[in-house]
Amino acid sequence: MAFIIILFFYLLNYESLSISSSVLSEEYQLVKKPDVMEDAYDMVKDGIHVRTGLKASDGYMTVVNNCTNCHSAKLVIQNRMNEDRWRATIKWMQKTQNLWELGENEQIIIDYLVLNYPPELKGRRSNLDNVDWYVLE
Repeated sequence: MAFIIILFFYLLNYESLSISSSVLSEEYQLVKKPDVMEDAYDMVKDGIHVRTGLKASDGYMTVVNNCTNCHSAKLVIQNRMNEDRWRATIKWMQKTQNLWELGENEQIIIDYLVLNYPPELKGRRSNLDNVDWYVLE
């Protein structure tokens, strides 16, 4: 029962609650663990923002702070566009998806996206070579 009460206060984050260590046995002592996620929240490894997968270059935190509030960074990464299309997409989100006015951040975001996620020329796949074809019966 004492464990449940202590857990209840711990979950409610009552750090000011003082319980004498003599009252509790060692197995019920509360230990505050370091918040590992806090350290990794804005970690960049090999040029990639770990939490979002976005390339870490000028303006990426503006993109993180404005774009990932509503959708995953994966949506940004997979939609490669030029400046006009990114701008049109932002205007569309403002008109239909309740995206706020970005002000000066709009150009920072667009510059980042155009530099890091430009359109890719995708053509047909290459021809299949050295394939042992067979007839279906």
